Amino acid sequence: MTTLTSPPWGLRHNITPCFGARLVQEGNRLHYLGDRAGLYGTFSSMQLRALDRSFPAFIRQMEAALRSGELDPHKAHTLRREKDGLICEADTRGSCSYVYVSVYPAPQPA
Repeated sequence: MTTLTSPPWGLRHNITPCFGARLVQEGNRLHYLGDRAGLYGTFSSMQLRALDRSFPAFIRQMEAALRSGELDPHKAHTLRREKDGLICEADTRGSCSYVYVSVYPAPQPA
């Protein structure tokens, strides 16, 4: 499945395929808004299923990182997690109200 969304959401990468989103931060909770997200490039059906399975877990991990201070709403710092063959990168960019997210397939070992 190929989708191009304008403007691009999430952290900017030259990696495709990539899922990007801007999550709304409310304290240590994150809210996903579908109109603030997009798919870039072509994901296989297997990668899309992995994204559907993994994204809620990535959100829980980001919320835990907000609670622990590892992800700080006042400072830009990229958090990286891996699950089900996908890499999730998240950063507040010091915005105090958003968390920018990009999820893409992990590189396959040679």
